[in-house]
Amino acid sequence: MTSAIIVAAGSSRRMGFNKLLATLCGEPVLRRSLGAFQKCAAIDEIIVVTSEALRMEVEVWRMGGLDKITQIIAGGAERHFSVHAGLQALNPACDIVAVHDGARPLISVSQITRCIEAARTQSAVACARPMTETLKRCDGDGRITDSIDRANAWIMETPQVFQRDLLVRAYEAVIRDSLLVTDEVSAVQHLGAPVFVVENTEPNPKITFPADILLAQRFVD
Repeated sequence: MTSAIIVAAGSSRRMGFNKLLATLCGEPVLRRSLGAFQKCAAIDEIIVVTSEALRMEVEVWRMGGLDKITQIIAGGAERHFSVHAGLQALNPACDIVAVHDGARPLISVSQITRCIEAARTQSAVACARPMTETLKRCDGDGRITDSIDRANAWIMETPQVFQRDLLVRAYEAVIRDSLLVTDEVSAVQHLGAPVFVVENTEPNPKITFPADILLAQRFVD
């Protein structure tokens, strides 16, 4: 059984309003993200980890056709607490779990499927794209100090997909050691386990600033 944990409990401080309810092509960002996992035949259940403010909205969507949503649970103060809560809510039959940021509404069904298939053989994978831009390092004053080699550099995206037991152990270690991690790759690496990339050739931006909505709109159009 393959489960998806959709993380949607952020405060949207940088956005100025709740980015998950921002309209993208006539549909809320979070609703569009959930819809991709609903349509994916490889996904059996969806657990939404969100804020109390969004709980009723998600419930309406579930009643309106997103019937793979089995649970809507409260998120934590930090992302890793939200993921940990989602892991505790998984169906006992789950053996593969995908974690996805609700603010990435353009993820495709085909890419979700590729990541799940890869995780079945490699145990731990992350949707990612290779770095193509020139990278520089700056000091605290914004002055460029040196260049960063972009060879073999990848930008992490979501979903990040794992065999369940591995990810559960990773987050137990994160909580035990009081670590702050911003993605599942970091949690699993803390155990010393390898994680592999699954290249994504399709647009999959994260909605963080108001301008990101306009960018995502162009990709959809």
